[in-house]
Amino acid sequence: MNIGRNDMCWCGSGKKYKSCHLLFDDKIKRFRDAGHVVPNHKLIKSAADIQGIKDSAKINIACLDYVAEHIKAGISTQEIDDWVGKITADMGGIAATLNYEGYPKNCCTSLNDEVCHGIPSEDIILKEGDIINVDCSTIYKGYFSDSSRMFIIGETTPEKKKLVEDVKKSVEIGLAEVKPWKFLGDMGSAINEFCKSQGYSVVEEIGGHGCGLQFHEEPWVSFVSKPNTEMLMVPGLCFTIEPMVNMGERYIYEDEDNGWTIYTEDGSPSAQWEVQLVVTETGYEILSY
Repeated sequence: MNIGRNDMCWCGSGKKYKSCHLLFDDKIKRFRDAGHVVPNHKLIKSAADIQGIKDSAKINIACLDYVAEHIKAGISTQEIDDWVGKITADMGGIAATLNYEGYPKNCCTSLNDEVCHGIPSEDIILKEGDIINVDCSTIYKGYFSDSSRMFIIGETTPEKKKLVEDVKKSVEIGLAEVKPWKFLGDMGSAINEFCKSQGYSVVEEIGGHGCGLQFHEEPWVSFVSKPNTEMLMVPGLCFTIEPMVNMGERYIYEDEDNGWTIYTEDGSPSAQWEVQLVVTETGYEILSY
């Protein structure tokens, strides 16, 4: 993009380029010239974009808050999907997963050895000791939000409880590495090292993603990465942190019948927490959780 110092900035702020993103672009260019992966302008969210994502996230968070208050043994995962569908519609949103590449439901409900993309069903009844991830994604006025939480049904084994708690802690450890002008690999490496230290394995094939103007944007976010690698994090970059962590081996497989649900190959429990954030001048701001 050829833009003069006194032209209006590409970000839509209404300011001149020299007093807005000129120094920002110069800094990114230095990283790119040094061989690093850097975001393009399309991935940088404006203040208006961030507010739009926050408005979408209000619906997403409301869905997960309601699930947290009402989930219990004896209900079906279809009931969870019904809750999400109703709350989303009542608040003026659209469930982003519904009909996405053929996915048939308003959310994903992944139990025990299901890593992700579990499909809600009237036939799946929650029972004491289950652990379940409920993953919601919302479209509101063209903006996308995405987050998930783990829930323990009643009392479970100490090992499953620790897994759920440790994966949440791993997200917090990753967040501590989200700083402008550092790399996604710094965050992913911190998560992976912590999970390995607890005896777990992190799924390699599935990761986080950019999100905001589309459901899935660049960058793809790995949680088994190395420091000083992957995309440069800069203010305005919006993405999800959502490590999928197995109690056993990292290997997974896809359900051949439904083409969606991912399981641990060894049948071990798996857990995932997901937050959506935007990088700021000083660190990050969580948008959906």
